[in-house]
Amino acid sequence: MSVDAATVRRIAHLARIAVAEDEVPHLQGELNAMLAFVEQLSEVNVEGVEPMTSVTPMQMKKRQDVVTDGEIADDIVANAPATEGHFFLVPKVVE
Repeated sequence: MSVDAATVRRIAHLARIAVAEDEVPHLQGELNAMLAFVEQLSEVNVEGVEPMTSVTPMQMKKRQDVVTDGEIADDIVANAPATEGHFFLVPKVVE
C-alpha cells in the first residue's frame, strides 16, 4: 500500500495539522515507511503464539459478574440537595 500526496494532505486536514506544501513529500515518505513496516509485520508467523496481557506471565484479576447496587447508595446521595429512595431529584427542564 502506498500513500500519495493527496492522501497526506487529507490526513493532515482530518488531524487538523497545518502542513506546508514542501513538507508533503517528507511526510509521504514517512507514512509509506510506516505502512511498509506494518505490512512486514503481517508476514510474521504467529501460529501457536498465545495472546499476552503483559510481557511477564500473569493471570488477570477477575471478579464475579454480578449485578449489585454497589452497597453505598446512601453515601452517594448523602450530599444531594434532594433525594427520593436513593435517586437524585432534579428540577423539571422540559415542559
